[in-house]
Amino acid sequence: MIMYASSTGTRSTLDALQARRWRLLMSPDTLRRSKGKRAQRWTDGTAAPYALDNGAWGCHQQGRPFDSDAFLWAFDRIGKNAEWVVAPDIVGGGLSSLGLTSRWLERLSHPLVLIAVQDGMTPKDVAPLMKPGRGIFLGGSTEWKLKTIAQWGNFARQVGCYYHIARVNTVRRIKMAQCAGAQSVDGTSAIQFPSTITRLQAATTQQCLFSRKNPCNES
Repeated sequence: MIMYASSTGTRSTLDALQARRWRLLMSPDTLRRSKGKRAQRWTDGTAAPYALDNGAWGCHQQGRPFDSDAFLWAFDRIGKNAEWVVAPDIVGGGLSSLGLTSRWLERLSHPLVLIAVQDGMTPKDVAPLMKPGRGIFLGGSTEWKLKTIAQWGNFARQVGCYYHIARVNTVRRIKMAQCAGAQSVDGTSAIQFPSTITRLQAATTQQCLFSRKNPCNES
């Protein structure tokens, strides 16, 4: 399973991430802090693999509406080389979020665009938007995420799409993501508490004891 961490300018943390082959999750905010330059570089100057989030979570935390201009600015600068891009969404917005996402999908020219699923959505709601080159980004509230993690994993397997889980910051949730069949996860723990990187990395090498068809639960 691939691990993504938020971009940081702390050299020691970047070195630790690079040594363990983590990747970076960029956003309009992190790109703005770097002034749009060298946003996807390790400390030795080599290119760091990265994905591009749309910035909706940051806007939500700051109590602001989604900033489409900031997203387009980031997409124009680094979207082309991102491993995947998250289409615009509304945190906790349910079907309103899905409506916003659907209006953006055809505008984003990229090999892999992820649809952020939020509280209240079901696989039946999302299924009409799925086609080659699209995947699932499990967002939403923590309670809803943990409750539906297996459901979205099953859906991703059924349609054969990429499955990413956001805000995974503990060993327990890494194991849940593995059991649900996620190809990748992201979190901020590695940036906020670099001492956790080794422990989190170790968890990715431990095979889930449960069948991929019957993902484990957090209980």
